[in-house]
Amino acid sequence: MEQVRRAVLIAGPTASGKSAFALRVAAEIGGVIVNTDSMQVYDVLRVLTARPDVEETARVPHRLYGHVPPSVSYSTGRWLDDVRSVMEDAEIAGRPLVFTGGTGLYFRALTRGLSPMPKVPEAARERWRSRLAEEGAETLHRILQSEDPAAAETIRPADGQRILRALEVREASGRSILDWQSEAGMPLVDEGQAERYLVMPDRDFLNARIEDRFDRMVEAGALEEVEALNALTLDPALPAMKAIGVRELTSVLENRSSLVDAINLAKTATRQYAKRQMTWFRNQLGEGWKVLNHSGGADA
Repeated sequence: MEQVRRAVLIAGPTASGKSAFALRVAAEIGGVIVNTDSMQVYDVLRVLTARPDVEETARVPHRLYGHVPPSVSYSTGRWLDDVRSVMEDAEIAGRPLVFTGGTGLYFRALTRGLSPMPKVPEAARERWRSRLAEEGAETLHRILQSEDPAAAETIRPADGQRILRALEVREASGRSILDWQSEAGMPLVDEGQAERYLVMPDRDFLNARIEDRFDRMVEAGALEEVEALNALTLDPALPAMKAIGVRELTSVLENRSSLVDAINLAKTATRQYAKRQMTWFRNQLGEGWKVLNHSGGADA
């Protein structure tokens, strides 16, 4: 498959204003916005993940937002497959693609490729997921130490999702996940040819936006979204169940905390997440990104 002919990459921490900036850029160049955030793919969590609203999606075409049920453990590989589908969409053929979001691994896979991975049978995936829920990450880590000691050395005993993935790959292919990861993938975007922006507002300004945005999320129905998500009785280890605000607002629905306390905890978690994102972007994106120290003017 050919690479994207014209791409604009806009990364940044949560609430930095990158979505508003992406909307302006896409409108100016006749582009299509492609979600590059691992939480905005889930269909139930529109408010809590700050997905673009109806007015924004009417102004510019948006792709890969809210297209995945929360029962799915969505991966970077699945996202790349979906990007390929966007590239092949005849309806938007030839239009520039504006990738925006806060998931650094998506940007890295887009510009540097992703190592091929074996297809894991759903039965095997479900079996390991059940064992993780019942036995815990440390028990599965000991199993991984026996099955694939080299991979186990690279994964923390508490990192259940990565342990799960390593065990799935080992069972499905008979090879270590490290062997698969050593094989180079094909990037979909030429990093050197793409316009690349990193939106990094002042920390105090960003924190104020985070606090204001979460208040507005609650006003817009975040609590009801979490109630609807919990009604699906999903595995708590699934990525969608770990979205910031889900655990905190669930405690309100279960009468284990007040709404005020839950909001404060969610704001703290969001600030901590934004700090981790900023550190990752500074250390992992590489050179050639234009840093914007101002806000894009709206939520992102």
